[in-house]
Amino acid sequence: MSRIKNFASRDAQAAALAVQVGDELRTILDEKGKAVLAVAGGSTPGPFFDALSAEELDWANVTVMPSDERFVDETSDRSNARLIKARLLKNRASIAGFATLYAQAETPEAALPVIQAAVSEHMPLDICVLGMGADMHTASLFPGGDNLDAALADDAPDALTMRPMGDLEARITLSAKAINTAQYVHVLICGVDKSDALSVAMKAGPVTDAPIRSILSHSNVDVYYAD
Repeated sequence: MSRIKNFASRDAQAAALAVQVGDELRTILDEKGKAVLAVAGGSTPGPFFDALSAEELDWANVTVMPSDERFVDETSDRSNARLIKARLLKNRASIAGFATLYAQAETPEAALPVIQAAVSEHMPLDICVLGMGADMHTASLFPGGDNLDAALADDAPDALTMRPMGDLEARITLSAKAINTAQYVHVLICGVDKSDALSVAMKAGPVTDAPIRSILSHSNVDVYYAD
C-alpha cells in the first residue's frame, strides 16, 4: 500500500528523496555489489537528480536507466536520456553506468528487440523513481495508449512501444511488471492538479483508466508530494 509524504517545498521534497534513494542504493550495494536505478524523465525530477548526483556512494557499480523514452536520439531536447545525463550523471554520479531505451532504427518496433534484450540484462530493478501526469499515466503507460493492455499484463515483456492516444510520437516504456520488480518504488508528484489526480487514482477503479494504479499497489511505494 502506498504511503504519501508531504513537503512544504519542492526543494525539500527533492532533498528528502535524494537522501532516501541514496540510502537505499548504499544498502543494495552493500548486499549485492551493484544496483539498478530506473528514473522518470520530464521536468519534475530535475531538482531530485541534482541532489542525488551529490550523494557519496559507489556510483561506479550503479546503472541508471529511464523508465520510458521518446523514440528520439539523445541529441533531441525531448530525450529523457539527455536530461538524465545532464542532471543526474554528473558530480559524484558521473561514473555511473547508463542503460538506454533507444536504438537507431526506422521505427520503434524495429528497434524494440535490441532494446528489450538490453533492458533484460538489468532486470530486476532495485529502485524506481517515477512521475505521474494529471491524466494518471506513469512512465509511458498512458490511458488509451495503443499497447496499454499489453504493458499492464501479468506476462508483459520488460519493455514495449507505446503511442499515447491522440499523439503520434512513439515511445518505449518499461512495463508495469518490470517496474514492479523494483525493491523500492517512489513516485514524485508536484502541483495541485496532480494531487487531485492522485486522490482519484488511489480509489478503486479500472487500471486502464489510471495506469498509476498498477504501481500504487506495490508493496513498498512512497509518494513524495509538494505543491
